[in-house]
Amino acid sequence: MDKLTFQEAGRQCIAYNSPHAEMLMLQPVDEHDREELDLEVETIQSLSDKPFLLVAFEVNDWQADLTPWAAPPAFGKTPFGDGAEATLSFIVDHLLPALQALGLADLATMRLGLGGYSLAGLFALWAGYRLARFDGIVAASPSVWYDNWMDYAATRHPLVPSIYLSLGDKEEKARNPRMARVGDCIRRQHELLISQGIHTTLEWNPGNHFKDAGLRMAKGFAWILNK
Repeated sequence: MDKLTFQEAGRQCIAYNSPHAEMLMLQPVDEHDREELDLEVETIQSLSDKPFLLVAFEVNDWQADLTPWAAPPAFGKTPFGDGAEATLSFIVDHLLPALQALGLADLATMRLGLGGYSLAGLFALWAGYRLARFDGIVAASPSVWYDNWMDYAATRHPLVPSIYLSLGDKEEKARNPRMARVGDCIRRQHELLISQGIHTTLEWNPGNHFKDAGLRMAKGFAWILNK
């Protein structure tokens, strides 16, 4: 598998490309996610025999660029922003055309997936309600505890056919009471998707929110890749 690093609209991007890739999978990442990308790609390959193109792109401000509306801080003093729309515009208006121009992706023939971890998982889930362009969404340990998220999800229908959800089995035991709602919220999210006819699964992983992020992402991407 070829690995290529490039810049697009001021963001560093990393592409892992298999010949004759059937699916393009996009992932917003921070520094910790980047450290796990090689292992993540190897794990996807061990779980699927289908060729793929995985493109990770850096997020400039994790708490501002991935959330669809502003909210008070869950920890510390930094509030959440409303930059999800701009991040989605980066994908549609800059990243996808760049991948086409570089000859990495044939957008007319390849399936398209979007996935992320934590707040990036919430972003991917939200994007599935905003655009019908994606064929699969991976929301690994997504921040579905986010203020007003469940109200949003309960009043809208996803525009994608498949959504993968996962959570660590210790995440709902967090000391932060706001984040401790994540277990009830992910169960409700899963029930909503089932009732709406979305092809979905909810996978429980051992450990807290910070355990095996790359492995959890790999399992999600392999799930949508194998559909």
